[in-house]
Amino acid sequence: MIFYNNIKDYENPKRKYEEEVLVLDDTDEVYKLILYNDDIHTFDDVIEALIQICKHDPIQAEQCTMLVHFKGKCTVKTGSMDILKPMHEKLIARSLTSEIV
Repeated sequence: MIFYNNIKDYENPKRKYEEEVLVLDDTDEVYKLILYNDDIHTFDDVIEALIQICKHDPIQAEQCTMLVHFKGKCTVKTGSMDILKPMHEKLIARSLTSEIV
């Protein structure tokens, strides 16, 4: 659904936007950091870890935690190996189960 700020936007939907977009090079690979469910950690433990380690906001952390609980896993972050590897190691240090794919 598209929301328009004013009637001019509605009348001219082909308006051009100027914005900066970060474009990945063809050589950049995007990886996923996946967090898996376990029977050890509480919801609060996982939410706190996602906020501190993956820099999620509280709502995003809660949503990911719910997905992990009900679906068994959730992609909690995407990016380069350089970004994801330290996060993965910190999650493992908290005895959370994660992998990078």
